Amino acid sequence: MEKYYRKVSNLEEPSTLLSSKKKSKLDNQNSKRTELDENSQSTELDKLLENLPSDPARRKRILDYDPNIRDQVRRHYLLKGPCQPRSHKFPQRDIYGTKRRFNSSWFDDHVEWLEYSIEKDALFCLCCYLFKPEHGDQGGSDTFTATGYNNWKNKQGVKDHVGTVGSVHNRALLHCQALMNQKQHLESLISRQVEVSKENYYTLLNASIDCVRFLLRQGLAFRGHDESEFSKNKGNFLELLEFLAEHNDSVKAVAFENAPRNLQLKSPSIQKDIINASAVETVNAIMCQMGDAPFSILVDEARDHSIKEQMAVVLRFVDAKGEVIERFVGIEHVQSTDAHSLKLAIDELLSRNGLSISNLRGQGYDGASTNFERK
Repeated sequence: MEKYYRKVSNLEEPSTLLSSKKKSKLDNQNSKRTELDENSQSTELDKLLENLPSDPARRKRILDYDPNIRDQVRRHYLLKGPCQPRSHKFPQRDIYGTKRRFNSSWFDDHVEWLEYSIEKDALFCLCCYLFKPEHGDQGGSDTFTATGYNNWKNKQGVKDHVGTVGSVHNRALLHCQALMNQKQHLESLISRQVEVSKENYYTLLNASIDCVRFLLRQGLAFRGHDESEFSKNKGNFLELLEFLAEHNDSVKAVAFENAPRNLQLKSPSIQKDIINASAVETVNAIMCQMGDAPFSILVDEARDHSIKEQMAVVLRFVDAKGEVIERFVGIEHVQSTDAHSLKLAIDELLSRNGLSISNLRGQGYDGASTNFERK
């Protein structure tokens, strides 16, 4: 029976796989080749822009450039500005029996577009070079774009080139301004987007800080047992932030699903950072309130749930109104509660907060399991 049926050879499958692999390999090669072509084109364009001649007489016609890069060439020339070699020693020429030369003060009247060619000893117009029509009756004279103007006796010729409001020169000048305003418009849009992003960030950050400050003031826990999206109780911090967003449209517009997933400012690490920053600001305010006043230090031994040795520190001082003030300034972790460990921890605390031990007037170690006062 086998001769009536053609066997399907397993060798056909590898050929199919090989063809698909070849296709994917070719696709990868084509994509890499495209990237290389784009990079090479970008490099070539950069080199072209860097090597553009400054002297108007050495430039080729703007229409001779590729249409895809023509505006970039124009923008480069406009950013660079017209060729105005003010320090150049301009040569004299005999004009109707009188020796005359170009005067650089002419640049001051037309600083945006008037150019001088050292090679031709003549004046050119940058705007007309970039945008002057090449065909039809609207093109006007080629004096300021090709041949150059060098009648140093007649300055009026430059004013005549400018012409009236609708002249070829003024239309070219408007094209130059429009080209540069395109880039400025894009830059202003990007700048505005950055400002909006900053405002949204500050709004969301202030909302998170307000929630942290409230919970710290009330001594409430932050985290919840289940902080998932559909949890009925996500913990005090997230619930309070949701409550704030529901009653404040500006917060609602930038919080939770309206914020980027990587910038929602509600993660546990963000909460800890804000708590630590609040602690630093609180201690700094206490230090400012104390100033250089004498103080006493009160130390008490404490242990947390992990049975780590801790030292609670309170400062006691008299403020400017003559009132006795006690301020809790932090909990210091110590390896043990012996006298040496406590002394090192206290020295580090005083040094960190800029307190001088010479202002220390009293010490109290209630609850500390050591005869530290004898040390």
